[in-house]
Amino acid sequence: MSEKPYSVLFLCTGNSSRSIMAESILNAHPSKRFAAYSAGSLPRGVVDPATIDFLKTLNRPTETLRSKSWEAFAGADAPALDFVFTVCDKAAAEPCPVWPGQPMSAHWGVPDPIAFAGTPAEKAAFLADVYRMLNNRIRVFAELPLASLDRLTLQRHLDDIGAVGAKDGENA
Repeated sequence: MSEKPYSVLFLCTGNSSRSIMAESILNAHPSKRFAAYSAGSLPRGVVDPATIDFLKTLNRPTETLRSKSWEAFAGADAPALDFVFTVCDKAAAEPCPVWPGQPMSAHWGVPDPIAFAGTPAEKAAFLADVYRMLNNRIRVFAELPLASLDRLTLQRHLDDIGAVGAKDGENA
């Protein structure tokens, strides 16, 4: 591919599960049009082991996944971001850093697998469901004709992607 890939940052407070999954999903997209990253406002410093195990069952690379602060993406030496998506409601409500280059942003909140209480089987099913939600949204995003959309139309599409399932309690 001769074009520079779009840089996409997924944000979540702890950067240990949801944003990590989103990074992994987009980096595995066959188009290779994207360079995905993840970060958190208050990173836990470790990726959730159940999330890593789940991603490995899908043959996703996990070696480079790590929990890190969003401040790593606010400096002059950070990748120039094209898109920033929050995937948890708490991060969406927090004041974010000023991102260089004014990337497009949207909120794509999904439930927190870390906070889910249940049996190991129920937790595994919940984690898989959150992955499915993220995968569906990211697949729709990745298929958008990004270069041919004006900013207003693109913003509407990004917001619409985040609204999918919200009325059904997906973002609760």
